[in-house]
Amino acid sequence: MKRAMIIASLGLASVLSFGASAAVHQVNAEQARNLQPMGTISVAQIGSAPMDMRQALDAKAEKEGASAYRIIEARTDASWHATAELYK
Repeated sequence: MKRAMIIASLGLASVLSFGASAAVHQVNAEQARNLQPMGTISVAQIGSAPMDMRQALDAKAEKEGASAYRIIEARTDASWHATAELYK
């Protein structure tokens, strides 16, 4: 249940903060079917907001040369951790 809330929060945050100039964007499972996977990334931090998780994923995915990513695992408590699959 907690994981679903986090993923839903991240999805909402991505819709609210997505800019037209963003080089990397978050996709859902259906959109990912049409993309070529290129690996995974993980990010973690202590005591920050879910929005920080999205920003960290965006930065790391862009650094890896991805055009999109899909969150495949996320958890939070006093710290958070997320894993995302990258796509070309």
